[in-house]
Amino acid sequence: MKMPKYPKYYRLVCNLLLVAGLSSCGSWTPSDLKGSNFIFGSNVTPIEKISAKRDKQATVYIQGKVEKQVPLMKQWAYQISDATGKIWVITNQSNLQKGSQVVLRGKVRYKSIPIAGQDFGEIYITEE
Repeated sequence: MKMPKYPKYYRLVCNLLLVAGLSSCGSWTPSDLKGSNFIFGSNVTPIEKISAKRDKQATVYIQGKVEKQVPLMKQWAYQISDATGKIWVITNQSNLQKGSQVVLRGKVRYKSIPIAGQDFGEIYITEE
């Protein structure tokens, strides 16, 4: 009996679908990855390089550790830190745990806080 000929990459595609299917059954999170230098892609921005431009709200990806969490009215604020600095992120996610590693995408914002003629504003991110 002659076996049918399948395309060259049939076995590879089947294996990838199997792995994807099995991994979607678990409760995998980015915090499960144990490696301080793990980066999902080259588009992750170090926190120290994030700056607010008044006319343009840039979209950035950040990766870091949840340091603090603060409940807001209908959202949460998390202070995220990496090796270069810390930044606050406003999000609808309520399940980020202190100490966990996260990767977030959001728009860079700036809130001006003028006191006695000086600006004590803060850069933060609103998650998309």
